[in-house]
Amino acid sequence: MSNEGLWEQLENLDGAETAQQAKCEYLSDKQHYIINLLNAEYTVNLIDKKIYSNNEDSPAKPASFLEELCILAYLINAKEMPPANKLVRAESLPGGQFFFRGIHKLPTEKLEKAFGTNQKALLESSEQLNAQKCEYGDVSISLFILPRLPLTIVIWHGDEEFEARASILFDQTAASHMPLDALLAAVNLAVNALIEASAVSSTSWN
Repeated sequence: MSNEGLWEQLENLDGAETAQQAKCEYLSDKQHYIINLLNAEYTVNLIDKKIYSNNEDSPAKPASFLEELCILAYLINAKEMPPANKLVRAESLPGGQFFFRGIHKLPTEKLEKAFGTNQKALLESSEQLNAQKCEYGDVSISLFILPRLPLTIVIWHGDEEFEARASILFDQTAASHMPLDALLAAVNLAVNALIEASAVSSTSWN
């Protein structure tokens, strides 16, 4: 089973306390957690060891491997603590200087390619994830991947003289809520969701 070790860790935790730490809901009678991931609601079923989305307009959809990894890792590790409201680069997180390189590099190039010359596309796609517009760079947004895990994306537009540039910033508390490998997976989910939303918006306009 995918992520079997994480399921075992979660089963050994107190449900109500875990929900409070993770800022989500626990239904003790059903042994379910209800949690938001990228503005979508998911049910975590401890009995069947399954996670699926709760969408009123369509049948329940099983979480992908990465979605499951992020939700489980977050539930296990999240701390009941307020955000520091201080943005930092990935390299400034504990252990980040050595982790976020090579195959673990943040997906900034994807953002540059998708939104480096199209500010409107980022803002339109971010609305679908309930993101907030910020005032950094040429265009920037802040969104919650998980209830205690905000992410800020900043784009500097490219032109004939300069190439587009993107930055991905975290609240200083990010590594308190997830290990770095799961944090990277969460960032990839967010970036892919933004790009997919942009593609859908573009198609709907054509």
